[in-house]
Amino acid sequence: MPEGDSVFQAARRLNTALAGATVTRFELRVPQAATVDLTGEIVHSVVSRGKHLLHRIGPWTLHTHLKMEGEWHVYRRGERWRAPGFRARAVIGATDPDATEWETVGFDLADIAVVATTAEDELVGYLGPDPLSDAWDPATATANLLADTRAVHVALQDQRNVAGFGNEYVNEILFVRGVLPTTPASETDAAAIVDLGARMIRANRDRIGRTFTGDSRPGRSTWVYRREGRPCRRCGTLIRGGSLGADPTRERIVFWCPACQR
Repeated sequence: MPEGDSVFQAARRLNTALAGATVTRFELRVPQAATVDLTGEIVHSVVSRGKHLLHRIGPWTLHTHLKMEGEWHVYRRGERWRAPGFRARAVIGATDPDATEWETVGFDLADIAVVATTAEDELVGYLGPDPLSDAWDPATATANLLADTRAVHVALQDQRNVAGFGNEYVNEILFVRGVLPTTPASETDAAAIVDLGARMIRANRDRIGRTFTGDSRPGRSTWVYRREGRPCRRCGTLIRGGSLGADPTRERIVFWCPACQR
């Protein structure tokens, strides 16, 4: 599931391949940006902001979002793609100063746009602090949560409060902190929640497989996420499941231990 750590890893792979390279092929296979051509421009960097990816190319920024199924692949020029071409939404070919030729392909991407780099905030300026950013501001993230009276499960996924946490992270954070998902965010120890979430996502940032328990083996990496009806790893009580959301169109699955989270 593409959450903040997955997007950070994608940006790092893309940046390793593309930073400093000259664009030799630029295709956006979506109607709103199909005519944009950045061939000949230099790739300055590829960075993540929460769940958003930003390719900074010449004076422009290519913005993409992975949503649920999106992914970026990195290939040496001529390598066979590992996904069917009809799913490709962006193709960037580039040549390094050492003449290495790369081809990066974005499959099933969403929210594709190209804007002047100076106008990036028009697309991502609404995001809250990002724990994987050098500009991470836990005090602002804490204040944002304390000002939110909605269920903490909803508030913590609102990217305006904190950028990068998705549903899996939120379920796991609240379990470890012993917080019932329906508790109003304004009534929680928001600073502790923010601190734990930041430590979790930073620990997973450099892992191949995401884990919250410290055990990355299949079926052992989560405390409660997708474990409805199974015994709690701490106390043995059966995990419960349900759904919560800001409104009926944005509900997300939620899991909790009725004994450990009160």
